[in-house]
Amino acid sequence: MLVNLKINNFALVDSLELNLESGLSVLTGETGAGKSIILDAIDMVLGGKANSRMIRSGSDRSMIEATFEINSQLSKWLEIQEIDSLEENTLVCSREIVVGKTNMRSRSRVNGVLVNLQLMAELRSRLVEITAQGQTVNLLISDRQRQLLDAYGGKPIEKQLNIVVQAYEVAQQAKKALDKRIQSEQELLQRQDLLQFQLKDLTEADLTDADELDELEQERDRLSHVVELQQLGNQAYHLLYEGDDDVPAGADLLGKAESCLMEMVEYDSELAPILEMVQSGLVQIVEAGQQINRYSEDLEADPERLAEIEARISQLKHICRKYGPDLSDAIALTQQLQQELALITGGEQSIATLQQEYELASKQLTHECHKLTQLRQKAATKLEKQLVKELKPLAMDKVVFECRLVKSIPTAMGADKVVFYFSPNAGETIQPLSVIASGGEMSRFLLALKACFSGAEESSSTLIFDEIDAGVSGKVAQAIAEKLHQLGKQHQVLCVTHQPLIAAMANGHFKVEKTIIEEATKSKPNGSSIADIRTVVRVKPLSNQEVRAEELAQITGGHSAEDAIAFAESLLTKAAKYRAAQAK
Repeated sequence: MLVNLKINNFALVDSLELNLESGLSVLTGETGAGKSIILDAIDMVLGGKANSRMIRSGSDRSMIEATFEINSQLSKWLEIQEIDSLEENTLVCSREIVVGKTNMRSRSRVNGVLVNLQLMAELRSRLVEITAQGQTVNLLISDRQRQLLDAYGGKPIEKQLNIVVQAYEVAQQAKKALDKRIQSEQELLQRQDLLQFQLKDLTEADLTDADELDELEQERDRLSHVVELQQLGNQAYHLLYEGDDDVPAGADLLGKAESCLMEMVEYDSELAPILEMVQSGLVQIVEAGQQINRYSEDLEADPERLAEIEARISQLKHICRKYGPDLSDAIALTQQLQQELALITGGEQSIATLQQEYELASKQLTHECHKLTQLRQKAATKLEKQLVKELKPLAMDKVVFECRLVKSIPTAMGADKVVFYFSPNAGETIQPLSVIASGGEMSRFLLALKACFSGAEESSSTLIFDEIDAGVSGKVAQAIAEKLHQLGKQHQVLCVTHQPLIAAMANGHFKVEKTIIEEATKSKPNGSSIADIRTVVRVKPLSNQEVRAEELAQITGGHSAEDAIAFAESLLTKAAKYRAAQAK
C-alpha cells in the first residue's frame, strides 16, 4: 500500500507530499489542473520512461520518493534480491533524474540500494497496477492475461501447473541429452575410428614388457659380435686360468702368493686376514675362468635370430616414436584407449534410446498440458460469464467478452496462449483487448476484472484508475462508485475522477489545482529586478464534510450555489450510509 509520496521539481510540481490511507481515495480538480502529474510521478518512481521534459523548468534535477507498506511475502522477495528491509514493513522507492548539458541520468533505488529497470519493473508489478489513459498496461500482455486466468482458476490450476512445470523440466533434460548425443555423434565416430586404428597398431605390437626393447638391444649386440666375444673370452680364460711360459695365468700367480703368505702366517698370525683375501681371490679367479670358458664354448652365431631381433627392435622403436617416448608409455596408452573405446561403443546410451526417452517425456508433457488446458477452459467459461455480469452495470450492457485459448508449443506454462477478446459496443467486431479497448473502457474492464477475483489472486496492493468515469453518469456512476468501494476493501484504490458520486464514496479526498506563485527575482541589465512568476500544482487533502461538499458542488455545478452544496451534502450522506451498511 502506498502510504507516502514526495515529489520535487517534477513537471509543474515544485514540492509536494501526499499521505495516503487504505481504501478508496480520489483526486479531483478542474480539467488541466494537474491530476495526471500525480499519476505520472507514481509511474516514474516505479521505473516509467523518463525524459528531460519531466524536470521542472529552471531545474536540473527531479526527485520522487514513494513509501509503501508491504507484507511478509514481499519482504521475502526483497531478501532474495539482497535488498534489506526497513523497519515496520516499509519499502522506499526513489527515482532521481538529472539533466546535464549533453545528457540525462536517471537512478532508481529501493531502500537505498541502486537497482536496474528490470528489477524495478518486477517490483512495480507487485506494488501497483496503473490504468491510465494512453498507457500500455500489464493487462494487455498475453502472458499477464494467462496469469490472471490461472489465478482465477485457483488451486486446481495451480496444482496442475506445478505438474506441467515438472514435466517440462523432464522433457527439457531429455531433449538436452538427445541433442548432445546427436551433436557429438560425428565426433564420436571419428574418435572411435582413431581409437580402433591406434589400438590395432598397439595390439599387433603385443606389448607386455616395458624392458623388452633394452633386453632385445643387448641380445642383438651379443649376436652381432659372437666372434669378438669368443676371442676375447678365450684370451680372458688363458689370462685367468691356463697361461703359458711367456704370460703366466692369474691363478698361478695367486697360487704362488698364497704359498708365500702361508709360510709368513706361521711366523706372524696377524697376516692371516691377508692370506684369506688372497685365497678368496684365487677361488673367484678359478671360478671366473671356468665360467668364461663355458661362455665362450656356448657362443654360437644365429643369423635368423639376429634378423628377428632387428625386426622387433625396429617395430618397438616405431611404436615408441608414435605412442612413447618409451614402451611403458605405449603400454599405458593401450589401456587408456581400450577404456575410452569401451565407453564410446557401450558406455553411453544410444541415440535410439535417448530419442525414445525424449518422446515419452514429450508425450507426458503434452498429456499434462492437455489437462491444464481443460482446467483453463473451464475457468475461462466461468470468467466470461462473471466478467460480463460485472461490466453491464458499468455502462457496458452490450459488452461481449471471450477468454480464448490458442494452442501453442508446450512450455513450462502449458500449451496455451491466453487472449482476452472484447467488444464494448453492440455491432462491433470482437477483437483482442489490446487492440480495441480505450483508456476509459480499459479502466472499467480492469475494475470489473478485479471485482471478479475477490481475492482469488495475490494482485498488487494498490490499484490506480485514471478517469474510470469517462462518459458515464447517473446510475452507472453510482455503480462504479460502489464497485470501487468494494474493491477498496481488499486493495488500496486511487482514482482520478470528475464524478461527484464517485468522489463522495471515497475514504480519502484530495483536490488538485494550479496556482501562480512568485519565486526569486531576476536581475535586469540596468540593475532593477522583476519577480519570477511560476505556475505550480498543489494538492490539498479535504478532510471535513464542509470542504468536501464545496468541492463536490464545484464538480457538480461549477459553482458553490446553495442547491449545489445541498446536493453535494446529500451525496456525502448517502455515501456514508452505504459504507456503513457495507461494513456490517
